[in-house]
Parts: sequence; C-alpha cells; structure tokens
Amino acid sequence: MTVESVKPEAPLAGGLREPPRAGGGVPVLGHGWKLVRDPLSFMSRLREHGDVVRLKLGPKTVYAVTTPALTGALALSNDFIIAGPLWESLEGLLGKEGVATANGPRHRRQRRTIQPAFRLDAIPAYGPIMEEEAHALTERWKPGETVDCTSESFRVAVRIAARCLLRGDYMDERAERLCVALATVFRGMYRRMVVPLGPLYKLPLPANREFNRALADLHLLVDEIVAERRASGQKPDDLLTALLEATDENGDPIGEQEIHDQVVAILTPGSETVASTIMWLLHMLAEHPEHADRVRDEVEAVTGGRPVAFEDVRGLRHTNNVVVEAMRLRPAVWILTRRAVRDTELGGYRIPAGADIVYSPYAIQRDPKSYARHLEFDPDRWLPDRVKDIPKHAMSPFSVGNRKCPSDHFSMAQLTLITAALATRYRFEQVAGSNDGTRVGITLRPHDLLLRPVPR
Repeated sequence: MTVESVKPEAPLAGGLREPPRAGGGVPVLGHGWKLVRDPLSFMSRLREHGDVVRLKLGPKTVYAVTTPALTGALALSNDFIIAGPLWESLEGLLGKEGVATANGPRHRRQRRTIQPAFRLDAIPAYGPIMEEEAHALTERWKPGETVDCTSESFRVAVRIAARCLLRGDYMDERAERLCVALATVFRGMYRRMVVPLGPLYKLPLPANREFNRALADLHLLVDEIVAERRASGQKPDDLLTALLEATDENGDPIGEQEIHDQVVAILTPGSETVASTIMWLLHMLAEHPEHADRVRDEVEAVTGGRPVAFEDVRGLRHTNNVVVEAMRLRPAVWILTRRAVRDTELGGYRIPAGADIVYSPYAIQRDPKSYARHLEFDPDRWLPDRVKDIPKHAMSPFSVGNRKCPSDHFSMAQLTLITAALATRYRFEQVAGSNDGTRVGITLRPHDLLLRPVPR
C-alpha cells in the first residue's frame, strides 16, 4: 500500500504553507479505511511525504505530524490540548473529568492530587507488592504447560495497580473481568476513532451490544471498588484515599463523577498499556533467547543467586534496556491526538484553530533517520555511548511536558522486575496455535501469544 501526496499549496499569508494532502482517500471514510486496513504501515509511510500531512478521517481534516522534533514541539506547546479523535473515542471509558482527558486548571489540580503516589521516593513502598506479584507469576506457571500471555499479563498488571494504588484485595475474578472487558472496549474505541460515524454506533448491532456490555462492566467494577472503600471506613495512605479526600478549586470535596473517572484512569489505561508491554516482553524473550540469557546472567550477578528484589532494579542495566527497546519497537500507545486551541504553526505549516493533529509513536520510534538498523531488536542502542546519537523526542514512551505520564517510574520498575523474574526462571517457546502478529486497537498487543515456559 502506498501513500500518495500532492504538492503543497502556495505559501499563505505570513509565509506559512498549507501541508501536503495524502492521496488515496475514499468517499465518506476518507483515509479512515487505510487506518483500518493497515494502520501501522500507513502512519509509517506518511513521513515520506512531509513533516506535516493532511488526512481526511470521515468528514474531518486531520493533520499528521511525522518527525520527532515536531512531535516534541506539539507536546510542549500551549497551542495544543488533549483532544481529538483518540480522546473523543476514549470518553466513553475515561469520562470527561479524569486526569487523562482534563485540560487547564482542572488537569493541574488533578495532577497535584495524584502526583504524590508516583514520586520517585514513593515507589520503593510498592516494592514488596511488585516482588510478590512478579514471583507469584513465575510460581503459577507450570513447566511445559501452555501460558495464555494475554490473560496472565493483564492479571499481574491489574493486581499490581490495584494493590499498590487502591490498597484493595482485588483477586483474579476481577482481573479476568477487566481483561475481557478491556479487550472488547479498546477494539471498539479504535473503530470509533478512525471511522467517526457516530449515529451508526448507536444501532443495536451485535458488535455495538458487545461493546456496550463490556463498557458497562468496566464502570460497574469501578463503582464496586469505590463503594467497598467507603463502606470499610478505612483510610490507608493510598491514591484512592487521596481522591476521596481531595477538594476542588473552591475547597469543596470533588464530585462523585470525578472520583469515578479518576479511578478509571488509574485502573484501565495503565493496566492496558502495562499488560500490552508485558506481552511484548514475553514475545521478545522467546524470540531473542540470547538477550534472555544476558538478563538471567545480569540478575544472578547482581543478586548472587537469591530471588530478584525491588532493590535490585537500579542495578539491572541490560534488563532495563531490554524493556526500553521492546517499548521502542512495540509501543503499547501507538497513536496520539491533540487539538489546536488557536491559529498557530507547526514546522512552518499553518494549523487552524480547532484542527485535530495525530501522530504515531510507533512510526516515530521506527524511523530509519533516527535509528541505525531501525527494525532490529538491539537493547545495546541504549548504552550511554550510543544513546547520544538518538535524536531528542525520537523515544518518549511516557510523553513529555505537562501530559507526561505520572506513573513512568512506577511502570518501569514493575516491568524491569517482572522481566528479570521471568528470564531468571524460564526460557520461553511459542506453541502451536500461537499468533504473535500485531493486533491493532487503541493499543498494540500480540493477537494471541501462547508460550511454553521451560525451566532453566
């Protein structure tokens, strides 16, 4: 599949140019059909036709940004806010009052509420829970039996988030509910983003009914968590207590809807992205046993043969680099959108007020202009003497600026610890029926990764 483009129009007033338009759109759907058929290839090829390119998604004109420098400028500029097709599709899950979708003063207040839970000096308090869950994962798997990596990855991601941040006893049944529901919801939200045909998604079609059932179950799960905490009368030092005691700009308690949306933002996007990354890490350990062996050797050198612990994470340099390289090649969040709040410019191109902008971390992180052997899995590219050659903003897995994910250190600690525990205990082999092809939704994950753990 190719991406055709036309020449940019003549410079506009003030010397700004109109971005070139991608060819190949079809009536009604525009370029949405290409984003449905082969989205990763389509977004990756846009770089061949300009730093900023115009697309049509249904009736909308959308501007695609294709270079690291401009994605960084976009994330750091006050001319753009969190909005656009991605966030509109996520509102049914995340609501409009949580930190993931809020803008302006509300967003700043909400970040102040949740930030203490993710401060660097707060992360060690979660260490024992991360250790327990990482080692429980390895103990639960039986040598030679097939592991369903989707359900297992979700289970450990949800349990760590719930036990660390909500201090709840959220057992496997809830993790399974969340796993099943999220898979359905995120697929449906991706369709709503790339083909924004609003009224059609309200029809009582089987796919719409399945989506609505899954979404309702997610919100019911959150209501159960909040209700249980209120009924218990307990106030542990955790994120849920902070939310229940938070006040708004006037000093009044925040509303129930905001509490609900904040808990959703804690449990669902974080669990989805961490779980997807764990799946890709398992895939990488199976596909690259030489790096799995290096992880095992590094862990044994650091620990002296005892079980890996949270306190070891900082010393696991190669293990950390394996995690970063897996996130480069297989980012869970592969597409992001913003909206211009005023007439502005980006890279010398005019961006009108209200315009939606889209960019793909997947495409940015696989750009051959930024990375030598860009499609090769090479954790050593993150060594100090090589990382300096990678352009700024060519790798921003947690974003930058005031929208930077507050849980970056929390997520990296658990991912490094889980990778170390798994690689130390097992080698991994794919089994018959496994499908490691990329499943594209709001996030990227393997279609149906099935592995056999082999004891070391």
